[in-house]
Order: sequence, then structure tokens, then C-alpha cells
Amino acid sequence: MAVELLLLLLLCGSTISEMQPIHKSPPGTLDFGFVPVKTYDTHAYYEPGPIGILFSIVHSFLYVVQPNSFPQEVIRKLAQQKFGNIQNDYQKAIYYEIGFIICAALGLLFVLLLPLVGLCFCMCRCCDNCGGEMHQRQKKNADCRRGCFATFLFVTSLIISIGVLCAYAANQHLTDQVRGAKHLMYSNFKDLRIFLNDTPGQIDYLVSQYNTTKEKVLSDLNNVGPLLGFRVQEQLGKEVRPALDAALAMAGAIRETKEALENVSVSVEVLQEGTERLHANLTDVKAHLSNTLNDSACSAPQVASTCNMIRNSLHQLNINANYSGLPSVNLQLAKVNDVLKIDLSSLVQKGYTAFNDTPDLVMNQTRNILSDIQNVLESVGSNITSFTKSLPVEKIIADFTMYLSQSEAYVQDYFPVVEQYDFYRWLACLILCCMVILILVFYYLGLLCGTCGYDRHASPTTRGCVSNTGGNFLMAGVGFSFIFSWVLMIVVVVTFVTGGNVEKLVCEPFEDKTLFKVFDTPYLLNQHWKNYLSGILLKNPDINLTFEKVYSDCKENKGIYTSLHLESLFNINEFLNISMYTEEVSLKIEHININLSGIILLDAPGRQNLLNFSSSGVDGINFAAYLTEINKSITKVDLLSFANDLEARADQLPRGALENALKGHANSIRTIHDQQVIPLEQAMSTLNRSIRLLQKTSSELMEKVKNVINAVNAAQLLINNNASLVIVQETKKYMDMIIGYFEQYVNWVKESVTMDVAACKPIANVIDTAVDIFLCSYVTDSVNTFWFGLGGCSIFLIPAIIFAVKLSKYYRRMDTEDVYDDVETIPMKKAFIWYTQSCYDKLCGTVVADDTGNIGGP
Repeated sequence: MAVELLLLLLLCGSTISEMQPIHKSPPGTLDFGFVPVKTYDTHAYYEPGPIGILFSIVHSFLYVVQPNSFPQEVIRKLAQQKFGNIQNDYQKAIYYEIGFIICAALGLLFVLLLPLVGLCFCMCRCCDNCGGEMHQRQKKNADCRRGCFATFLFVTSLIISIGVLCAYAANQHLTDQVRGAKHLMYSNFKDLRIFLNDTPGQIDYLVSQYNTTKEKVLSDLNNVGPLLGFRVQEQLGKEVRPALDAALAMAGAIRETKEALENVSVSVEVLQEGTERLHANLTDVKAHLSNTLNDSACSAPQVASTCNMIRNSLHQLNINANYSGLPSVNLQLAKVNDVLKIDLSSLVQKGYTAFNDTPDLVMNQTRNILSDIQNVLESVGSNITSFTKSLPVEKIIADFTMYLSQSEAYVQDYFPVVEQYDFYRWLACLILCCMVILILVFYYLGLLCGTCGYDRHASPTTRGCVSNTGGNFLMAGVGFSFIFSWVLMIVVVVTFVTGGNVEKLVCEPFEDKTLFKVFDTPYLLNQHWKNYLSGILLKNPDINLTFEKVYSDCKENKGIYTSLHLESLFNINEFLNISMYTEEVSLKIEHININLSGIILLDAPGRQNLLNFSSSGVDGINFAAYLTEINKSITKVDLLSFANDLEARADQLPRGALENALKGHANSIRTIHDQQVIPLEQAMSTLNRSIRLLQKTSSELMEKVKNVINAVNAAQLLINNNASLVIVQETKKYMDMIIGYFEQYVNWVKESVTMDVAACKPIANVIDTAVDIFLCSYVTDSVNTFWFGLGGCSIFLIPAIIFAVKLSKYYRRMDTEDVYDDVETIPMKKAFIWYTQSCYDKLCGTVVADDTGNIGGP
């Protein structure tokens, strides 16, 4: 029941409706901040340090002993009590354990045989066999054999020393880690308290962030004019603005037409008057030139041809264009002036102003629904608050805190007991190490005394006390080896089988999560439940909740809501149906009724004004007549060119009155050009621009005006009759934006509950601390390293015993020895020595010789 209450507590942060997505267009992003999450103190990671090298070596050794994969099927059958139903099960189990079985069998054989061999060895030596007799034969390679035995024994002792150091280091490491485990456990308890105490605050934060959503919604509702009004205006503006722009452009065209007509009227008048004056002046100039050319001076043969040429060009001094026949535009100008009496631009600007007031119209016409929607939002907030307050959060926290306190108190009470028993274990392991150290002490002292006290010139019977003591130390080490080795091997076998199997059956499968797969086997831990974890926690074994998934999710610090699949326990809509409130908000927004019929884009006078302009007669102007005259030059000849040519011909004449007169006429022509022709050309240019502008404006003028009026009428019709469709569409988008804020809140709450609220990292830390760190890294690795070092010592005691027994012969003082005068006569001397010593034995009874020639003491 307590577990269910905890799940309910964690779920309350996600009491948001699973409503169908309504949001179509992306709304503005809301910033809900971050769920307050405290940092946990426990780091479930263990770095063993330098001793980790020994751990790795032991792991490699165990892989050699047992390289088989984890026996999932065998473990499942054992758990389901189906093991042994078929013979194949035993074969699989034996195949998996064959490495441990062989090593354990060899260890037991060592335990049984070594004491027996030691007993037989002692009895054999008591019978003066097996090196028990205090006599040493002289051999040529005695020094070499002694050196080799000493070297081998020293190397073996070093190996045993390394092994006992490994065992001692593992023993001390386990004790140190057990003492340090107290801090690790308290750290886990602290994290669990944080886990419990912070969850309500996280839930309150989720609930409080509803205010962010509510404030944003209210802000957008208060700004419904700028938001919804601008949306409506933007959609309607796609037709309204081009129509008004066309009407405004037509108003500008009317003003331009008036200016152009005025320019045409003025320009024509100027051209008519100017051409008359120009014609009169040119006639005068032409008459004066004729008079000058009729002078007697032009009769001279040398100037007659020049005068004739000038006389023949006089007809060019005449006007070329006739502006007097151009039609008048005063009638059209008068009509356009009548049209301009009504300011069409002002009327169009009024239409713009009315259309631009759409947001204000929307604001004014939606005031009545804002209070209703605000009441709905307040109701949602109060329901969320009341629901979270109705949950027994404080009781759940109190219950679990009490349970956690009891567990912590239990650990505090019994941890000293664990430390005390660990001290006993440490002491027992230390005694085992001391056994090996005692043996090593005897070996090292034996080597030291034997090597330092040995005199190669002394005979076996005359060896010094130090050398003899070294030999005795070696034999003492051999004796203690026989006494302690079987005890050491018993401990090695027991710890090897236990620690090795824990490593292979618990630690390695836990690391690669194979162990969780076994626990997740359907109907394994309970024959009636498919999924044990969901059955014990959620009371529904059909929910696919696995140990592996829960552990992995908690390892990734996900929320417990996701890790334990709490969504299968509760129908969130029963707790808080947000969709019901969003529907209510949607209905109220959909009932927004906005009337834009008061917007007048262009009134009747404005339309009539456009029609009057189209019938002003501008399109009836005879543009061809104007363009014909405009395209002509003012005079038939360029007066400047004529004047220059006249002056050039005058220069060809002899200097005199005739030359001066012609040059005077040339200057008169230039003056006429500057004072009369140039102004006329400017007036003609103005006329040209104005006529072409009028021609362009009047082109299909009636059709253009009709198009403008039709566009304005269509836009006005859209506002009057079809604006409701646009308003409905934009209101739907506006509603989606408002509902989108709720969806953002819902999605944020779901994501927060999934990842942040009640993040179950402490649960994974507790499992890692108990199994991976304490059981595997602290205990199992230390125990395995201990038996690995102690087992190596025990095994190398066998060659050490052999080398020590062999070497002691060369250090101990013998009772008898072989005596030779020289080496070359050894075979002949043996018979003599045997005879002599036999006689001495008969007389004195102090020397005994066997039939082989060996001499020994009594």
C-alpha cells in the first residue's frame, strides 16, 4: 500500500489530460523554467586503486577456470524448482562448474595428501631414511647443487612472499572498505531523504507553472484586438488594400490629368503666340537679307556665286510647325476640375482609416467573453490546486521517512556488529598470513645463516654453528609447512568456491544485466504472475515492468513515473480533465461575433467621382494631331547652323560693307534662336510630356475606372457579407494558439514528470552500492584476491619443502663423513677404509659401516 501511495504522489505532478492535439499552428513558446532538482551525494562508482591490478589478475584467472557464459536456463530451472527433471540439467550444471570442481578437487587432494606425506616423511626420517641420517657423501658437484638449491628456495620463498603480501593486502583492503562503507550507506540514506523530501516541492513547482500558462492566455485575450484583429485585417487586406490602393492611385491620376491638361492648354497657347512672332521676325530677317543680296556689291564676279547660294537658301528661314490648328482641351479641363471638387483621396483615406480600425472593433466586440474565459482559467487553476492538496502527500512522506529512519537506525545499531565480526575475520586471515610468514621466516633465516655461516673448506662434520643453525631453520620451516599447509588449503578451497561462484554467478551477470533478464523471466518468482515486479508494485502482473528496464531508467536518472509505468495505474482524466476546460474555452472563443459592416471603403460620392472622371472626355482628345505637330521642328532649318553657314560664306567675300552686313544678319538670326526658338522648344517639350501622359491615362480609361470600382465593391462585399468566414478561420487559428499554450503546459508537465520529478537515481545507487560496490568490489574481489594469494603460497610450499630438505643437508653439521686422501684413488681407498673402520668397530663399537661403504653414526 505504501508503494502505491508513493506512486500516486509521483503521479500527481502529471494530472493533465491526455487530450487530442488541437493545435495546428505553432504558438509562442512559453518558458516554464526548470524543475528544481537537487544534486545527489552518492557516486555509485568504485575505483580500487593500485590493488585493482590484482583484481584484474584474479578476474583473468577466474575466466580461465570458468570461461562459460552465464547459465540462464539452469538458474531459471533452479528458481522454478524444476532442476533435475532430466539428466541434461545435471550435465549442464557440471559443465558450467567443471573448472571449479577440478580446482576444488585438486585442493582437497592437497588437503588430504600433504599431511599424509608429511607424516610419512617424518616417520621415514625417524628411521634414518629420506635424508634423516646425519651423513653426507662427498660429491664433485656439491657446491653447484648447494647453490642451485639455495637459489630455487630463495626464488620460491620470494613467490610465497608475494602471495602472502597479496593475501594481506586483500585482507586489509576488505577491512578498510567495510569501515568506509558506513559513509557510503549514510550517503545513500541522505539521497533517499532528498528523493522523498524534494518530490512534493517539484510537484508544487509543476502546479505553480500553470500560472505562467494562465497569465499568457489572459495576456493574449486582453490583446485580442492586436492579435485576432490584426489576423482578420491581414486576411481581408489581401483584397481590401489592393482595391483601396487602386482607388488612391486613380485619385492621383485625376490630379495628374488636371496638371497635364493645364500644361497642354498653356503650352499650346505659348506655341501659337510664339510661332506668330517667330514667323514675323524670320520674315523681316529674310527681307533684310534679300535687300543686302540685291546690292550692287553682289554683282561682282568674285562674289556673285556666293550671293546666289545665300539667296537660294533664304526660303529655309520659315516656321515648320503649325500649332494654330491644334484642338483645345479646355472642355476636358473644365470637367476634370469639376471632378476634383470632390476630394477622392480624402474619401479613400477614410476607407483606409476605417479598415485600419479593425483591431479596435474586434477588441470592443469581444469584451463580453474575456471575463467568462478568465473564470474558466481560474476554475482550472483552483481544481489543480485542490486536487494536489487532496493527495496525502504529507502522510506518504511521513510514512516513508519513518521507514527510512527505522532502516537507518537498524544499520547504525548493527553496523558495529558487522565491524566486530569483520575484525574477527581480519584477525583470522591475519593468523593465516602469519602462518605463512612464520614459514618464510624460517626459510629466510635458514638461507641467511646457512649462506653466511657456510665454510667450503670445512668438512660436513666440522661445520660451524651458524651454518648448522641455518639448516635447522630450514627443517623447522619444512615442519611448519606440513603442519599449516593443509589448513591454508582448506581456507583457500572454501573461499575459492564461494568467491569464484559469486563473481561468476552474481557480479558478472549483474554488470552486463544478464541477472536482471533471469529475474524478468515470466512466472519465475511467482508461478501465477507473468511479471513479478509489476505484480508486487502495481498489483497487475500483466504490465510489462521488468527489473532491467526499471534499473536502466533509474540509472539514467529518469522519473519514477516513467520507470515504474505508473500511467497504467491511473486514468488521468478522472483526476483532472483539462480537455473539458479547453473545450469550454474553445466554444467561448468560437462564439466570438465580430461585425465589420460598419467599415465603408469608398462611399457613393467617391464612386460617382470616379465615373465622372471616366466621362470627362480625356480619352476623346485628338492625340494624333498633337503628336504630329510635336514631332516637327520649330523651324525648317536649324537657325544656329544657318547663321554659322551664313557667317562662313561672308568670310569668303572681300572685306567690306557686304561682309559686315551678312555677319550682322547672322547675329540677328542667332538672337532670334536664343530668344524665341529655345523657349518654344521648351514649351513643345512640356506639351510632349503632357500629351503622352494624357494619352497613357486616357487609354482604356473607362475600363480602368470600372475595374477600380469593381475592386472596391468586391472588397466592400467581402467585408459586409463574407468577413464572417474569414473571422471564423482566423478565430480558429487564434483559438488554436490559446489552446496551444495549454498543450505546451501539458507536454512540459509530461516531460518533467518523465525525466525530472522524483528522479530515481538514488534507487539505482542503492542497488549499485549493495551489489556492485559492497558485495562485488569490496567483498568478492577482496576475498578472491585473498584466496588467490594464499593459494599461491600453499602451492609453492611444496617445492619449498623439497628445496629446503635438500639444502639443509649442506648446512647442518653431520655426524659422519667420507674421508679420502686424494680424489684419484677413491675406489681403492674405499676398501681400505671399510676394513679399517670394521676393525675399529669391533674393538670400540663406535663406528658402523654397511656393505656399500657408507659410514654412519650409531
